[in-house]
Amino acid sequence: MTQEPLLDFGQEQLSEQEIYDLCMQTNFWTWSAQAHVKPIAVDHAKGVYFWDIYGKRYLDFNSMVMCVNIGHEDERVVEAIVHQAREMPFAGPNMATKPRALLGKALRSILPDELDHYLYTLGGADANENAVKLARAYTGKFKILTRYRSYHGASYGAIALTGDPRRLVWEPSVMMGVVHFLDPYRYRSTFHQNNPNVDDATFARDYLNHLEEIIMYEGPETIAAVMIETITGTNGVIIPPDGYLQGIRALCDKYNIVMICDEVMSGFGRTGEWFAFNHWNIVPDIVTMAKGLSSGYAPLGAVAMKHKIAEAFAEKVYQGGLTYNGHAIALAAAYTVIQVMKQDKLVERAKETGKVLTRLLEEMKEKHPSVGDVRSLGLFGVIELVKNRESKEPMAPYNGTSPEMIALKKFMLDAGIYLYTHWHTVLIVPPLIITVEQLQEGFTVLDEALKITDAAVTSSV
Repeated sequence: MTQEPLLDFGQEQLSEQEIYDLCMQTNFWTWSAQAHVKPIAVDHAKGVYFWDIYGKRYLDFNSMVMCVNIGHEDERVVEAIVHQAREMPFAGPNMATKPRALLGKALRSILPDELDHYLYTLGGADANENAVKLARAYTGKFKILTRYRSYHGASYGAIALTGDPRRLVWEPSVMMGVVHFLDPYRYRSTFHQNNPNVDDATFARDYLNHLEEIIMYEGPETIAAVMIETITGTNGVIIPPDGYLQGIRALCDKYNIVMICDEVMSGFGRTGEWFAFNHWNIVPDIVTMAKGLSSGYAPLGAVAMKHKIAEAFAEKVYQGGLTYNGHAIALAAAYTVIQVMKQDKLVERAKETGKVLTRLLEEMKEKHPSVGDVRSLGLFGVIELVKNRESKEPMAPYNGTSPEMIALKKFMLDAGIYLYTHWHTVLIVPPLIITVEQLQEGFTVLDEALKITDAAVTSSV
């Protein structure tokens, strides 16, 4: 029986309208009420830009989903993926492979020496869930302490770790044993409303005292780990003061608690260091990563752990794993991403361009009365919008939106600037390859867009 030749994927032809219509007819969209989804129909991307199917160009101020750190369609990574697909697209998670060996070697070159074993996952959420499993099995304890403004993923374990309202709809069916504590959020500090200019050392100590009090109430003998986003990500780019990370490290050592740093968003050069915890010269016991690890070119997460944790499973079986853990194509992509970052000095570049981002953010704060606060480290920035600087009333309610925030985002998209707004904040998370001129291009439009939120500012009388 003669078979007709298989139609090559690249030869499949769809009109612009067919692409959009078929996606709308068949796809179930995440984080969305299905009747209100209006996706951008993306055709291709390059560098810091992507184009829709109608030819409109967008400057990507969000690295797509805070992940395309090296920029879109870098041929070196694409070629590595193609090479690995031709050589061996898949091997089981219990097999040794060339990309597994090479990525392990590459990770050892950018992480502290103590973090020398890596468990590969499908993304950030299951990296965080595996970190919890490791901490619980290693310590024999159960509770995990995380922060209220944290986001650690949307799977059942990770959403329980998450402190923000995204977890509320799924309670009480999510993973048990999680206790939340407060972030060191200077702009809206619970402890310092009457003394907002307290020095960093005192500020850090007050939040560390808060954490230690919770540890004592819960019982240190019950707590397996303290898990934090090193820098709180989507919930405000909250940068800890000097002494805070060091203080958590000391508390974990004091009470025999595993310290886990979630670097899914802040890792791989985003802050001007390979990992955000490098800024404070501490070494966590476990580090989780994803997003920038493969720069979004393939799904991948990882859990880095200290030798003592890996060694605890020398004779004890680690009960965990999924079919696609350590997928060969994803590992090849990640290995090449690290090589690209080294060759192009993207970590150093993010540090330098980050100084320009800080200046541009400060200019927006000086110019626009709706800008209550700005924060950034490297190319990880946020604008916090308020209706009143004195009362700090947010431009949109907690876990909500407002006509002004919707209009601001629409203005930016209409002008070809793609960014992420979250409640009353605007995140600035561009690819690390962005130039000063491209950064200025986006801020020129943002300067105009902020007139929308300025119009909603009320007096303090």
